[in-house]
Amino acid sequence: MVMDYGDYEFLKVEIADRVATVTINRPDSLNAVNAPMHHELEQLWIELGADHDVNAIILTGAGRAFCAGGDVKGMASGALVQPGGKTGKGRGRGPIAAANGRRLVENMLDVEQPIIGAINGDAVGLGATIALLCDITVVSEKARFADTHVKVGVVAGDGGAVIWPLLIGPHRAKEFLMRGNFINGAEAGRIGMVNYAVPPEQVMGKARELAQELADGPTWAIRWSKLAVNKWLKEQANLIMDTGLAYEMMTFKTKDHEEAVKAFVEKRKPNFVRNAQ
Repeated sequence: MVMDYGDYEFLKVEIADRVATVTINRPDSLNAVNAPMHHELEQLWIELGADHDVNAIILTGAGRAFCAGGDVKGMASGALVQPGGKTGKGRGRGPIAAANGRRLVENMLDVEQPIIGAINGDAVGLGATIALLCDITVVSEKARFADTHVKVGVVAGDGGAVIWPLLIGPHRAKEFLMRGNFINGAEAGRIGMVNYAVPPEQVMGKARELAQELADGPTWAIRWSKLAVNKWLKEQANLIMDTGLAYEMMTFKTKDHEEAVKAFVEKRKPNFVRNAQ
């Protein structure tokens, strides 16, 4: 059975030599995740995992960013909780809830084929989570990572609290999550947060080299080695995700979040009121 990825609206899937190249394809918005794209990102991993023509996956972004995270303007308009997207098989429709955030992470961790992240530009918020959940990361030295949930007054509940501590330790992770600061690809490589930090023009070439090696290698040894390690990642996700998502949903109702989103849209510094809820 040949899988059909043609009705994805915001994800472009190309398959050659048993390697699927997935491009997050909303470049005019720096590949920010709206509700339809979120649904597509949940569903994609199930379909790729079942595709017998795919033995490795490359994940990258269109344009100058990898993924700018949640669509903040969409938050302001309520678009993140509204139905949208194409019809067809039902991808990209319906509201986004906490269960969707958990499902995206779980589905990504369940994919047996190795996922190579070709991080061509900035990966922010949910975009950073998706990038760092890849099995091997090749990043541009000039790309930046940040989990900026706190900048819009919400908790990093959609996976940041899972993957950042595992990669760089709890103390470093807490500082990044509480401050929302950026780290560039070169520094991320120096501290072991990513596998490879290379010049921008070398990102896709290195990612393709790794993906082809894995696609041509001993399939089950590679897949099951990955799954063995992912048992640890899934245990951490099971421990943390529900709490993080619950806190995130609570912060969506706070005055801090309301003010942060309003300030973002108005391009000004937010004025947070102490202890306001």
